Order: sequence, then structure tokens, then C-alpha cells
Amino acid sequence: MNLNQITVPSLDLSKSVPFYKKLGLQLIVDALPHYARFECPNGASTFSIHQTENLPKGDGIYVYFECEDLDLHVAKLVEKGVVFEQLPLDQKWLWREARLKDLDGNQLILYHAGENRLNPPWRIHNESTD
Repeated sequence: MNLNQITVPSLDLSKSVPFYKKLGLQLIVDALPHYARFECPNGASTFSIHQTENLPKGDGIYVYFECEDLDLHVAKLVEKGVVFEQLPLDQKWLWREARLKDLDGNQLILYHAGENRLNPPWRIHNESTD
């Protein structure tokens, strides 16, 4: 199994699409006003937004986008006017993260974890994977 697509809700895709393009995602499906799909610049994953009348309640959705050169990527986005809630910061779980919200309040985390994403020092080792 491979997670390769995620979809988040949006109240207004005409505003959300330019926001995600500014982050560096490439628009590959334009079915406005109801749906849009983007290709991530690295790897084979896609990300989409779909129109909804109501947004989820509570903390909502957290989406992580890994960036090789996080600090440089964030600096370029800040120059383009993207507002971050947290600039790149080393975390105790050994990732470096910057946080922002999209126009619908979905939490976006731009991060770099490197080897620690799949192999943190506290990783459990299973004898078998049934």
C-alpha cells in the first residue's frame, strides 16, 4: 500500500488554487468550481482540494509537505507574501518544521525530516508485518 493522494476541503477554490500554486504545487486538474488536483514538485504524490459548503470542526486537517531545503523554500515563500505561523524550527522529534494555514484553516506543515521520518531513534522493530 502507498499513500499518494490527499484531498482537503475548501469553501472557495478560486482563492485556494492560487494559494497552492504559490506554494509550488503544479495544477494538473482544473474542474472549478468543485475540484482541483495538483502534482507535488518531487515524487509522484498528488494533492487536491474539493469544494464544500462547511469546513470540518475542531483542529481540522494537518498536511505535511517535505522540503529538502526547508529554510530556503520558506524564505522564498515569505518573499512572495506567504504568511507563516511558525518559521522553520527544530522539533524534539528531530524534524525541522514551518507551519502555516491555508485559506480554509487547514494546517500545513512544511518540514524536513530526512532519515528520521522513517527511521527515528525510537522506531519500533516488528518481527513480521502480517
